[in-house]
Amino acid sequence: MTAGNRRRRMVADAIFADEIGIEYAVHEDFRLRSTYQPIFAPRGELLRMVAVEAAVEAHHRGCSVSPAIFLDAVLPGERPFVDALCRTLHLRNFRNIGLDGLKLFFGFDLDVNDGAGRTVSELRLMAGRLDELGLHPGQVMCQVAGGHADEPGLLCEVAYEMRASGLGVVLSGFGTGHESEQQVDVIRPHVVRVDGPLFALLCSYPAAGHLFGRLVSMLQDAGVEVLVEGIETARQLRMALEAGADLLQGLLLARPLAAGAFFDESPLVIDRLLPGADAAMALRPDRGR
Repeated sequence: MTAGNRRRRMVADAIFADEIGIEYAVHEDFRLRSTYQPIFAPRGELLRMVAVEAAVEAHHRGCSVSPAIFLDAVLPGERPFVDALCRTLHLRNFRNIGLDGLKLFFGFDLDVNDGAGRTVSELRLMAGRLDELGLHPGQVMCQVAGGHADEPGLLCEVAYEMRASGLGVVLSGFGTGHESEQQVDVIRPHVVRVDGPLFALLCSYPAAGHLFGRLVSMLQDAGVEVLVEGIETARQLRMALEAGADLLQGLLLARPLAAGAFFDESPLVIDRLLPGADAAMALRPDRGR
């Protein structure tokens, strides 16, 4: 049995289904479930759900714990297995959202495996299983973190393999280092993710809106979509819309829901999220693209 087949068998043996078919995983004393937070795209005066981002929800002896607490309890040698376990769980539970036509975003951790070879092997193993899960590679958006300045070759090789497999490439952590723009040129992601803490900081400066809009336009001119996450206030939503961001995510719009919960695909009305007569001014004239 090859190493890939052994890993697949170990992961499969750690995943179970409850009485209604929702899958969960067990690792040591933890029970792991999938949650999915909706991601929206502006369409005229509406926000329509176009994707979800998967995350792990951990429970320890019946009590919910943060992902950080769970990950701190994972021994270093077990992290590659746990990473593959969570990724497989999210892929298998995606059908339990009950909606068609959505894309699935999730993190692909470049730090848990030893070197590019094993990382690419894990990626190929995942991509090779999508068909049996009823997924098309174009639905799967793999998020890789920027900031690998010490190993630029790893990021490039993994991104190349993702594109070759038809998977979506998402560069997260954009703007947190001077190398961000260079990484966009090198790995050519389909989506750049502006993380919540950075965006919240930008929103605290009145003059930042114009500069952020120029950044979004620059990325879009390069053929890259821009996802703004962590939108929690009307001010943040307004700034993201005025800048022309392609994708929006945050608690103001929708909270994460567990696999098997009811996902309401009804569009959100922007002027209900932006109170006041100037709500419509948040939309650019070309907003309907």
